[in-house]
Amino acid sequence: MDTPGAGAEPSDFHLTFLGANATVTGSRYLVEAGGARVMVDCGLFQGYKPLRLRNWAPFPVDPASIDAVVLTHAHLDHSGYLPRLVRSGFAGEVWCTPATRDLCGILLPDSGHLLQEEAVYANRKGSSKHHPAEPLYTEDDARRSLHRLRATPFERPFEPVPGLMTTLRPQGHILGAAAVAMSYRGRRLTFSGDVGRSHDPVMRAPAPLGESDWVVVESTYGDRRHPPLSLERELGESLGRAIARGGVAVVPAFAVGRAQLLLSMIANLQARGAIPTVPVYLNSPMASDVTPLYARYRDEHRLDDAALDRLRRTTRIVNGVEESKALNRRRGPMVIVAASGMVTGGRVLHHLVAFASDQRNMIVLSGFQAGGTRGAALARGDTTVRIYGQDVAVRAEVVQLGAASAHADADELIAWLRTAPRPPREVFITHGEPDAADALRLRVQRELQWSVQVPEYLQRIDLDTPV
Repeated sequence: MDTPGAGAEPSDFHLTFLGANATVTGSRYLVEAGGARVMVDCGLFQGYKPLRLRNWAPFPVDPASIDAVVLTHAHLDHSGYLPRLVRSGFAGEVWCTPATRDLCGILLPDSGHLLQEEAVYANRKGSSKHHPAEPLYTEDDARRSLHRLRATPFERPFEPVPGLMTTLRPQGHILGAAAVAMSYRGRRLTFSGDVGRSHDPVMRAPAPLGESDWVVVESTYGDRRHPPLSLERELGESLGRAIARGGVAVVPAFAVGRAQLLLSMIANLQARGAIPTVPVYLNSPMASDVTPLYARYRDEHRLDDAALDRLRRTTRIVNGVEESKALNRRRGPMVIVAASGMVTGGRVLHHLVAFASDQRNMIVLSGFQAGGTRGAALARGDTTVRIYGQDVAVRAEVVQLGAASAHADADELIAWLRTAPRPPREVFITHGEPDAADALRLRVQRELQWSVQVPEYLQRIDLDTPV
């Protein structure tokens, strides 16, 4: 609780951290302004079991007391709790960019469908400790939550609640991704969301950081630099090895962004003969639905018509469950791109059961692997992974692409912060595992000489504190 000093006006501008503390998932922030409550992001916790259990716990504040939600972007660690929030009583509007609205229209129902499928499978196999296993939310829950979405363009100010002027600014990363800039009674608060890369092969560079008193910045890669590699060369050399030995390359990929990037690069590699022409399958209904949005939002990315056409011609879309099962009976060489990127669910799990035990095959990891996920276990070299209650042997070659991330690295995060017109009063570092968050804290402190902290889960900050 905040206690104003004697004779002081009661503070009515606060920020509470409801997620993304000591983890890269569960992005949730509560802004209180003049008695109104606005959440920035409404994400799922993923990874370690204690984090995932937070998805099931009672929400830290009454969902019915929240007046509005503002989303930075559509990835599930930023939007995926929304159906549960609505089911629990939230009845306000959810503000986001048009591309984020369209992506949520694909991602959230797909997430609900997968959660239902996993519960049914767990009940059939008896692999859950809960009897019966239930989904966190259903596809119907997700579709109902979509009625709350209200799209607003980049750079057009709006008020999710009276007096809280808010603007969404382009942030690269994926289609529709935004930084959220808020102003209340002259106090300016900016949430970075996920910061994209200045030279991303697909997405355009982030907009500069505007003038802010308070900045909440992600730190996914706050303790490292991305290697100065050519992603296309790195991917081509890896796939070339798998193809040469007749293997199957299973590529877990985030359905929004990384799947399209990788498929575009595979198409380029095959077109110029850098790798043999073998079947390339996209086994993700969600990613298949996302790809046409790149034509709709052409000004947000760098892919031209020729690149999009090559992607379409090269990729074979897997349409149904039976086609997905049939892939597991095929032999290589072939490439299968399937969600999810951190191997937490989806059809990629069945492909790993089918192909991970054969040393001719390959598993290509293409993004950040949060601690506690199967992707992290594969990246560190575990020889088994647990899938649907069974230990699956991993004899396939595991490759983690060093140049595939859609997140800014530590240098790029510092460069983005430097675009601020003047130093903020405080920087809050979130959305990173402990080492990464603290490493970025030290760099902000030493290189920028700004006041900075790594907030704790449920910490509440008074944004009216006098200078």
